[in-house]
Amino acid sequence: MTTSALSYNIYNAVYAVAWALHEILMKRSEKRSLGNEESLLPHPWQLHSYLKNTQFKDVVGEQVFVDENRRTEAQYAIMNYVPSAVCTASCPAGFRKLPLEGKPPCCFSCSPCSEGEISSHRDAEQCQKCPEDEYPNEQRDYCLPKTVTFLDVNEPWGKAGTAVALSLSLLTALVLWVFVKFQDTPIVQANNRNLSYLLLTSLSSCFLCSLLFVGRPTTASCLFRQTVFAVVFTVAVSSILAKTIIVVLAFRVTRPGSRMRIFLHSRVPYCVVLICSGIQVLFCAIWLGTSPPFPEADTHSESRHIILTCNEGSAFAFYCVLGYMGFLALGSFTIAFLARNLPDAFNEAKFITFSMLVFCSVWISFLPTYQSSKGKAVMIVEIFSILASSIGLLGCIFIPKCFVILLTSWENTIKQNKNQRSSRSKDFSFF
Repeated sequence: MTTSALSYNIYNAVYAVAWALHEILMKRSEKRSLGNEESLLPHPWQLHSYLKNTQFKDVVGEQVFVDENRRTEAQYAIMNYVPSAVCTASCPAGFRKLPLEGKPPCCFSCSPCSEGEISSHRDAEQCQKCPEDEYPNEQRDYCLPKTVTFLDVNEPWGKAGTAVALSLSLLTALVLWVFVKFQDTPIVQANNRNLSYLLLTSLSSCFLCSLLFVGRPTTASCLFRQTVFAVVFTVAVSSILAKTIIVVLAFRVTRPGSRMRIFLHSRVPYCVVLICSGIQVLFCAIWLGTSPPFPEADTHSESRHIILTCNEGSAFAFYCVLGYMGFLALGSFTIAFLARNLPDAFNEAKFITFSMLVFCSVWISFLPTYQSSKGKAVMIVEIFSILASSIGLLGCIFIPKCFVILLTSWENTIKQNKNQRSSRSKDFSFF
């Protein structure tokens, strides 16, 4: 008979499968006759193995296929199709093969690659990690380059922080102008106007130092961010501490036989500010000399972005600087709280108590938030803490005084306090 090449190949393929099934079933029949109750139907992987390793006879010539290359394409097609059709299909790109316990090697499950990993070809045994400056696409079969980003002044958070900082700094400068213009009023004189000027100037600088956290980080900006912030805030807090100490001393020295008169000197508040601020400057100098902050690229906080930020260099030094500032704030709060019941005419302790309560609350909540934040959120949290704590000092200490100065007739206030000021003029001459 004559036959085509395709028919011949199909014939050989069917013959090969039939031969394999016949041999397997014959062996199983022999095992069953010996008492083995194993099923007569072979597993697909057994058929695959038998088709792959057994030498078959040519149907026409009864010749043995010794050479592997002489097997027909149809036989290979059947060998490859049988296991995949009845066990496990191929794993696509983006997945990896996981072997199944107790199953033959041809049976496996397909597991998607983990976060940050890809597999670029089918039936991958393992997934590969993308480089630090790249991230996987949605299918996790290709790596894409990450976008470099930072807290830019043109983005919404950058614009908001810059606008608020400039507005509050301008407001503080306006309050300072009011205090200078009405410097001869009793309310300004009674609160040590020189310390008030220093405190308002430092608060205006506190608002402006938040701008150091906006923009592309550089070596210079990283060095000045934390150190300028720490020194300026220390000047502000130490000024409040000096005002608190002076308020307490002013009432203590009026007692007969008080030994505190030696501390009631015009230079005392400035010495307090100078010493407290000098200690903070020393801390910052040690920090910059041993392990200064530096710019770095954060590739781990966000999967698709490289965040340009500042590394603090020494976390211990950073928290020492914050801790010292908190110690001064806590001291001011404690002294002001104990002096809150002094006479109202010259008592600023209540306002200082509220301002320090706001200040400490902001920075106590800042620590856990700062630790749990990543990427640009770290800078946003710090900007918010700087602005919020500065607003607390400005609002609690100076806004009520501005209300009295601008909306109340200070001429009547002078008449009301004329006798009181004249009786205390000797003790409060340094105000």
